[in-house]
Amino acid sequence: MGFRDMFLMNLGMLISVAYLANIVYKYLFNRTSSKVKYVSSVVLMILAGWICMRFGFRLSDNVIFDLRFVPLLISTVVYSQPWTIMIIGIGIGLVRLTFGVNEAALAGLYNLALLGVICAGLNIWMRRSTVRLVVKATITILIVNIFNTVNVSIFGVIPFKKYMLELAPLLFPLGVILSALFAVMLRDFQLEQKRKLELEYTNELLKKQTEELQRTKIKLEERANQLLLASQYKSEFLANMSHELRTPLNSILNLAQIIKESEPAHEEDENPSYGAIIHKSGEELLQLINDILDLSKVEAGRLEIVIDEVSIHEIAEVMELQFQHLAQQKGLDFEIRFDQDLPESIQSDSLRLQQVLRNLIANAFKFTEAGKVKLEIRKERGNGQDPGHWIVFAVTDTGIGIPEDKHSLVFEAFQQSDGSISRKYGGTGLGLSISRDLAALLGGCIRLQSKQGVGSTFSLYLPVNYEAEREGRLS
Repeated sequence: MGFRDMFLMNLGMLISVAYLANIVYKYLFNRTSSKVKYVSSVVLMILAGWICMRFGFRLSDNVIFDLRFVPLLISTVVYSQPWTIMIIGIGIGLVRLTFGVNEAALAGLYNLALLGVICAGLNIWMRRSTVRLVVKATITILIVNIFNTVNVSIFGVIPFKKYMLELAPLLFPLGVILSALFAVMLRDFQLEQKRKLELEYTNELLKKQTEELQRTKIKLEERANQLLLASQYKSEFLANMSHELRTPLNSILNLAQIIKESEPAHEEDENPSYGAIIHKSGEELLQLINDILDLSKVEAGRLEIVIDEVSIHEIAEVMELQFQHLAQQKGLDFEIRFDQDLPESIQSDSLRLQQVLRNLIANAFKFTEAGKVKLEIRKERGNGQDPGHWIVFAVTDTGIGIPEDKHSLVFEAFQQSDGSISRKYGGTGLGLSISRDLAALLGGCIRLQSKQGVGSTFSLYLPVNYEAEREGRLS
C-alpha cells in the first residue's frame, strides 16, 4: 500500500471516528455533565490520532507515516483553551509509544508535543483575528503541515536529505490536500449540527409559544364567557327594571293628564300648568325607559320580531300623520316621495319598521332649524355579492350635519357626534343605536351620508322578501 492509499485510509478512518463520536455523543453523553463531555472529547481526539497510526504506512518496522496531526489540527479550531490543545498533542505523541518504544516513537512524541504548542498559538491567533474563517483555516493548515514536515525531517530517523528530496515532495501536498478535505467535511458537519440545534431550539420555542397561546386562549375564552354572562345579567336587569318602572310611571302620567285637563279652581290656580309639566316630563321619561327596554332586549336576544306583509303606502301615511304637525310647528317642509316601480308591500315587522322610521325622522326634525325633511322610498337592486331586491327608506334633512370622523360614533349607545349636542338638543343617543340593531333584525342595515353644516341622509335598507334574504344569509 502506497502513501496515497494510506492517507486516504486515514481520512476514511477519521470520518468514521467523527461519525461514531456523533452517535456516542447523541445517545450516551447527551445527558451527562459538561465536564464529562469535555474530557470525553479530548480522549476521542487522542484516540483518533492512535487510529491514524494503527492504519498508517510502515516504511520499516519502526517508521510510520500517517495523518496523526489532523486531529490536533481540528482541535485548534474546535477548542477555546490553548492548554487543551497542548494536552491533545502530548497525548497523541504518547500513544505513539504503544507501537514500541524506539527512536522513531520518541521522535514522533517530540513532533506532536511541539505541534501542540504551535497549534495552541494558532488557536489564540484565530480567536483574536478578525479575518474570514476560510483564511484562518487555510493559514492554519499550511503552518501545521509545514512544521510537521520540518519536525519530521529534523527529529525523524530518516536522513534529512533523503526525506526532503524523496518523501516530502509527495507527503506534504498529500497532507495539505487531505487536511483541507477533512476540514471541509468537518465544517459541513458542524454547520449541519448547528442547523440541527437551531431547529431544535426553534421547535422548543414554538412549542413554548404554542403552549402560552393555548393558555392565553383559555384565559380569553374564560374572560369572554364572564363578560358575556355579565352582559346578559346586565341586559336582563335593565329589561326587568325598565318593565317594572313603566307601571308606576303610567299611573303618574294618567294623574298628570287629569290635572292638566282639569279646570282651574280660580285665576291664580297653576295646578293645570304643573300637571302639563309633569305629563311632558313623564312622557320623556317613558320614552327613555322604552328605549332602554328595547336596547336591553336586543342585547339579551329577547326582542322578537313578527314578519308579515307590510304596506309601504300605509307606513308612509302613518309617518305623515305623526310628523306633519311637528313640521308645521317648526316651520319646516315635510315631503314624502315614492318611486314608480315600488311593490305594494314587503315582508317585515310593521311595528319595528315604524319605530326605526320614527327615530330617523324625529332626529331629522330635532337637528333641523330651517329647510325641510324628506322621506324618499325607492327600490334598489343589490350588487354581485348581494343580488336581492331592497326597499330603501331615505330620510334627508337640511340640519346641522355630522362630521365624517363621527359617522360611526353616532350609532353607538349613549353617543352623539358632539357632547354639546345633548345639552342643546337633548336626548340620550340611544335612538340610532336601537335603530341600527332593529334594522339588522329585520334583515337590513342603515347607511349614513352627511356633511357638517349641510345636512344628513339616513337610509334604511330592508329586503323586499325577508324569508328569501334570510335563507340566502344562512346558506
